[in-house]
Amino acid sequence: MVTRLLVVTALFLASAGYVGFAMEPERIPLREPLSGMTYELGEWSGRPAPRLTDEVLAVLGVDEYLNRYYASPEGGLAGLYIGYYQTQREGDTIHSPMNCLPGAGWQPVRTDRVDIGIPGRTEPIHVNEVVIEKGLDRQLVLYWYQSRGRVVASEYWSKVFMVTDAIRYNRSDAALVRVVTPVRNSATGLDDARERARAFVQVLFPQLDRHLPS
Repeated sequence: MVTRLLVVTALFLASAGYVGFAMEPERIPLREPLSGMTYELGEWSGRPAPRLTDEVLAVLGVDEYLNRYYASPEGGLAGLYIGYYQTQREGDTIHSPMNCLPGAGWQPVRTDRVDIGIPGRTEPIHVNEVVIEKGLDRQLVLYWYQSRGRVVASEYWSKVFMVTDAIRYNRSDAALVRVVTPVRNSATGLDDARERARAFVQVLFPQLDRHLPS
């Protein structure tokens, strides 16, 4: 009886030690700082956007971020935001743009999920496509969650993968990638914006592997 109790106690202590180790959040650094991302993406040329305020950064809880504007020779504009979290097990988790946009005065009027083919990649990436409005202004937003080389559109599934990755690999790092482009007031405004945003994503995506952990 005593021997059995000792064995059970030893197993319990071993399990507790393993769980304690597994619950220690491992902070996964970027391969390269986001600030080093090229300002030249295909025909697009970038420039810095205004820095986020300390108040906004405190709410986001992001470890590193990139905020830029890109312009094409044809006059196309694209805003790029990448927010990276080394771990999401210390209370700081990715905020969905669908929760943040209304707070900035933008209202989603159309949501969808779309596939975008990436040169050199066998499978297209599946991302969110949202049309937002503020007064007379309209914009098209593409965004997705990315972790361990995996692209996920669904916020729900991004949380599921976060939990499974934490259990299997002791990591919960992830990034939110968001592209915004204006929708001009014309008969083809939305189609033009959609084509412009997808073209930008196609030249952006290969660069992400240089910075985001796989």
